[in-house]
Amino acid sequence: MPLVKDGKLAEDGWQKVDPEATSMPSGDRLLVTLDQWTEHKVELCKRGGAFGVRLSPDHGPEEIADDLVHFDLVALEFPAFTDGRAYSHARLLRERYGFEGEIRAVGDVALEQLLFMHRSGFDAFEIASDSAVEDWETAFADIDVFYQPTADGRETALQARRRS
Repeated sequence: MPLVKDGKLAEDGWQKVDPEATSMPSGDRLLVTLDQWTEHKVELCKRGGAFGVRLSPDHGPEEIADDLVHFDLVALEFPAFTDGRAYSHARLLRERYGFEGEIRAVGDVALEQLLFMHRSGFDAFEIASDSAVEDWETAFADIDVFYQPTADGRETALQARRRS
């Protein structure tokens, strides 16, 4: 599946560990589930390398808050277009927990949601599309005035009104 970062196709250097795996494969850039992290945390920390964790919407960032220093990537799942819990999780990771690593949207990532995902704190997107970069560009061209302040730092309508 194409990975888009900074509006460009990016190489995905992460090895996604099968959720059914009972042991951790070799490698230094492993993306594991929360259950795998919990079970193999000591082993993984001892061997070093870069780690990412994949969270389902049922698991919030508070469950990994104490371990964020170990992660370079947090992948948040969108199991369906209608499930928006990952938006809140991304914003909490950025604003409450100060996570500066990559936050990746995975699962049912739709064109109509890309801009809002980015505004919530996502900076990488697995997009199931033959024209992922074009989808990204379309999403960012759709809206240019915002009412809510978010982590992306874009000026809100109220701020623009006060400025002028």
